[in-house]
Amino acid sequence: MDARPRVSPRPRLETHQSPHHADTPVTTPPPPGRASREPDAIAPDGSEIRLLATQAHGATRASLCEVRLGPGAVSRPVSHRSVEEIWYVVGGRGQVWRCPPGARAEPIEVGPGDAVVIPTGWRFQFRAAPDGALRVLCYTCPPWPGADEAEAAESGGLGEPTV
Repeated sequence: MDARPRVSPRPRLETHQSPHHADTPVTTPPPPGRASREPDAIAPDGSEIRLLATQAHGATRASLCEVRLGPGAVSRPVSHRSVEEIWYVVGGRGQVWRCPPGARAEPIEVGPGDAVVIPTGWRFQFRAAPDGALRVLCYTCPPWPGADEAEAAESGGLGEPTV
């Protein structure tokens, strides 16, 4: 049995294949992105994803989404095969645990205005405080390539996942 978490049957995250070539000027302005009320996808870590700037919006070398984790929720621990992420907390409070391969790490407290880097290959897990959802703008480079990007980690630093 495959132990990796599965993405829900909602629409897949954007792939790295782009309809625009990075060196070709865009002649028509792409549409603006806007967070939807309902999630566009559920990430492999169990958080809700709302796509903001993807290939559909003209992005070819990076992507931007809003990540939401409900009050008191703990994500599944994962690592990324090829992407690096930069998180900027826009709402709520919580903890983020990031751990380089073969090392130990402690969680950090995060809140609005904090920025956190998730390096390629590092295991990570996050938790929202019980009093509200944790909302993060997530810049991903290169753009999110698809569901196989995330690998389940055997363990995280914040305990058992709840999503």
